[in-house]
Amino acid sequence: MPQLIDPNFKQTVVLLCRHNAQGAFGLVVNRPLTTAGRVIVNLDPPVTTDRELQVWVGGPVEPERSWILVGRPTVGEEGDYTELIRITDNLLLSTSPELLRRLLEPRPPSDARLIVGYSGWGPGQLEAELEASAWLMSDVDHDLIFNTPPDRMWETAIRRLGADPSALQMSRGVH
Repeated sequence: MPQLIDPNFKQTVVLLCRHNAQGAFGLVVNRPLTTAGRVIVNLDPPVTTDRELQVWVGGPVEPERSWILVGRPTVGEEGDYTELIRITDNLLLSTSPELLRRLLEPRPPSDARLIVGYSGWGPGQLEAELEASAWLMSDVDHDLIFNTPPDRMWETAIRRLGADPSALQMSRGVH
């Protein structure tokens, strides 16, 4: 919601990857990491590349941990990914070193993102935030995640719900 002022989540689009009685796990998908430094990737055997790799901030929890979000994997590609979480039929999450190595190649997989950190909620926490109308919910949209500029994603997601961001107000019980 527009009124959510927590700097970790202000105007973010969060992909909810898991939600159960133990809590919820999600990834912010519209926050590219902006840094003047160089990202170091430790793989064994080592890999070197001159390719620029865009890194995305998935949330404030465990920023040293990384995830690879992959959309529309090619046939046979899925078997190469370890610790695979299927989010939708065409959207996977992996921590595979093999996939990370492929992201560093001159021709990386299309629709793949390296994400550091994640967003997490304890048991009942996300439900309470939804009850307080802090979040809007919608279906997962592959095109929104991979083909919408990050600075336009939040507004685009809200408008796809048929709402005007400037007209939204938080009130208990309205989702």
